[in-house]
Amino acid sequence: MTQVDPTRDQFDAFKALDRDEPCEMLNLVRLRDRASYPEGHDLHAAGLTGAEAYTRYGAQSAPVLRRVGGAILWRGDYRTVLIGPQDERWDHVFVARYPSAHAFMAMVKDPDYAIAVVHRQAAVLTSRLIRCAPAATGEVFG
Repeated sequence: MTQVDPTRDQFDAFKALDRDEPCEMLNLVRLRDRASYPEGHDLHAAGLTGAEAYTRYGAQSAPVLRRVGGAILWRGDYRTVLIGPQDERWDHVFVARYPSAHAFMAMVKDPDYAIAVVHRQAAVLTSRLIRCAPAATGEVFG
């Protein structure tokens, strides 16, 4: 089953959490081989790869991310699954930080983001977007 956008229940659960705390979003993204733009979109028949469409998403969403005070905190190159489903692989793995959940909500409601997210929807085969709150770091697990 592919997962590109949140369900209503998932979005409601996100909104029910403290909106004032800093919000860090773990992103795991697997791209389509070929982008799948909706019929009627200018790029529907352009033949872009998922990677090309995701690059467009990144370029168009970056100003909105900056405008709400967000940034990419960490990015890594996927290598392999050690624990988990062996059929999961990820093309993009990163953590985006927002000063608050309010800032994240402002981004997804921004009209410029609404234009950019069409590229993400066309590019992504499946994804995971996991909300976290910053916690203390150190030398122990847990």
